[in-house]
Amino acid sequence: MGTIAQPVEGLRRPNIASADVQLPAVESYEQVDREIISTLGFTKKWLLGLVIAVSAMLVGASAWIYQIYWGLGQAGYEPPVMWGVYIITFVFWVGIGHAGTLISAILYLFRAGFRTSIYRAAEAMTVFAVMTAGLFPIIHIGRPWKFFWLIPYPNWRLLWPNFKSPLVWDVFAISTYLTISVTFLFIGLIPDFAVLRDRETNPLRKRVYGILSLGWRNSDREWRHFAKAYLFLAAFSTPLVLSVHSVVSFDFAMSLVPGWHASIFPPYFVAGAIFSGFAMVWTIAIPMRKWFKLEHYITLNHLDATAKVVLFTSMVVGCAYMIEFFIAWYSGVRPEQEFFWNRVFGQWWWAAWIMLLCNMALPMSLWSQKLRRNPTWLWFLSIFINIGMWYERFVIVVPSLSHEFSPWQWGSYTPSWIDMSFLVGSFGWFFMWFLLFVKQMPIMAIMELKEIVVPKRKHAVDGGHH
Repeated sequence: MGTIAQPVEGLRRPNIASADVQLPAVESYEQVDREIISTLGFTKKWLLGLVIAVSAMLVGASAWIYQIYWGLGQAGYEPPVMWGVYIITFVFWVGIGHAGTLISAILYLFRAGFRTSIYRAAEAMTVFAVMTAGLFPIIHIGRPWKFFWLIPYPNWRLLWPNFKSPLVWDVFAISTYLTISVTFLFIGLIPDFAVLRDRETNPLRKRVYGILSLGWRNSDREWRHFAKAYLFLAAFSTPLVLSVHSVVSFDFAMSLVPGWHASIFPPYFVAGAIFSGFAMVWTIAIPMRKWFKLEHYITLNHLDATAKVVLFTSMVVGCAYMIEFFIAWYSGVRPEQEFFWNRVFGQWWWAAWIMLLCNMALPMSLWSQKLRRNPTWLWFLSIFINIGMWYERFVIVVPSLSHEFSPWQWGSYTPSWIDMSFLVGSFGWFFMWFLLFVKQMPIMAIMELKEIVVPKRKHAVDGGHH
């Protein structure tokens, strides 16, 4: 087998880290191989996490079976609120999936060195978040065996989909996003599969890694093609960050419902998706950093840099909230004005203030460098942000539908145990796949980590060989 541990000089991808995101505690290429591959071993903590995730997933699966048997009426729907937890959670998970593409593609193009240690986990998170989001339109239709009706294709029913509907646009946007995300994740894994292939002793696993590595031998020619392909995919993926959640926002913005009919929704949704996505990266990466003893790979400098992104997107989201209220007041449209008043001081005040507290107030703590470099606080803040972003989608969906133009149509909405079981099950489904991923594939990009490692002199000669 060829030697694959050391990057070919002169062919490194343009991801040179600045001094504040280098890895001074990593002394050799062999150390990178050994420590990252060691995360693939099974541990009691990992097994406990998998049991909890599978149990939560089974809660959702049981609720789905119950709903299929008794009908969609078991959900908490009550006219006029016919969109509830299912659509709220769908939009939430699509937003979570945004950080992977942002960290992998946009930060790569901007040469942001802090992405190196976290982008693999973020890419995997993207794939599994979109897989989770894709379940909810199927759940929402009530008869999941008819899910193929959602796909716009010439069919035996002789019906053509309404291409003017944003719900049809969702199909194209999300399926494209999932395809590109999986491709981007796999391409980045090819050199790392070769590392695993050359260090594996189990014949079957060695064979599988050999197939997945596509015969990688670390040659100059392979690195040149790899660098070009990765750069192309990064550039190709970047517009998806703007387009996918913009299209999801059109589900609301293209209607005339008070609180929805606003041109600010596309940038507002994109900023919120990046905000919640980075928070989920913290939720995953900070425990992973502790449990796998990877503090010298995901350093405080890395966390500090991501905290600045979260602080910026929090301010963008807060600005969007304020603009919504200003436009409603400035428009002079009474239903719009009454809706926003009802959102904050009326029927749904509790949800709106949870949203404002978690998404605007608490992230302002990140102005403090001490808190930006405190992993414990960042992890708890990530939980609050995820709660706040779920309630943001709740505040967008439910108050608008329950408080439209005619007072006789006004109503309420109370999620049923079925709704909340699906919410719990979605987190179980997501974390089940993520935990399975971290025991089969490197959770960090081995080859990219080596690009920012400066081997010590004693390892300079033989440190790059097995």
